[in-house]
Amino acid sequence: MPIVELRGGIPLGVVLGLSPWEALLFGIIGNLLPIVPILLLFRPISGWMLRFKWYQRLYDWLYNRTMKKSNNVEKFGAIGLILFTAVPLPTTGAYSACLAAVLFFIPFRFAFFAVSAGVVIAGIVMTLFSYILV
Repeated sequence: MPIVELRGGIPLGVVLGLSPWEALLFGIIGNLLPIVPILLLFRPISGWMLRFKWYQRLYDWLYNRTMKKSNNVEKFGAIGLILFTAVPLPTTGAYSACLAAVLFFIPFRFAFFAVSAGVVIAGIVMTLFSYILV
């Protein structure tokens, strides 16, 4: 599920009849898919898009929102990305972590593995939570 990522996808999958472990598998796969394109393409596409005023406003909003929630990323680098992604709260998922990695110039390989690890941790937490509710 876009926006709510696996934090919303796993509980929704369980409600729709998937087992918590099936929902975990689909949630992790779905949440991992956009990591590489965001990490590789955000900066060049964004640089080109900044010539449009509407995108400049969107970029500024996204930048400010990401920077407010990324103290750990700035302080701890790739380890901070794991923490940022793993905390199963709204707006602290893989998409925001990828943007923070790009904004803080964290190298691709560190960012990819850190965000992926955070996704797996968040997925396990949400699956355990969903398992308790079922």
